Amino acid sequence: MVVHLTLLTQEEEAPRVGFVVSKKIGNAVVRNRVTRRLREIVRPHLETLPAGSAIVLRALPGIEAQPFAELREDVDSALASASRKLARREERSR
Repeated sequence: MVVHLTLLTQEEEAPRVGFVVSKKIGNAVVRNRVTRRLREIVRPHLETLPAGSAIVLRALPGIEAQPFAELREDVDSALASASRKLARREERSR
């Protein structure tokens, strides 16, 4: 799982989230299942993400076989890490 987090604007816009699930993951049924699982995992984080941010989660091969609880832990830690990096980047730019 790769997470890209960028602050697009300083305005009070809601955060945007996108998912990239390539054909290397599997057929359309598998890709849609992975996307649904990721969407459900990210949903509770939307309120805590910075306003005006854009997040892209890129699924890597093997994610389709990962148990939901393990996937949730991976996404949670990846989002936390990306948020910390964004905060550090914002501090340096001030």
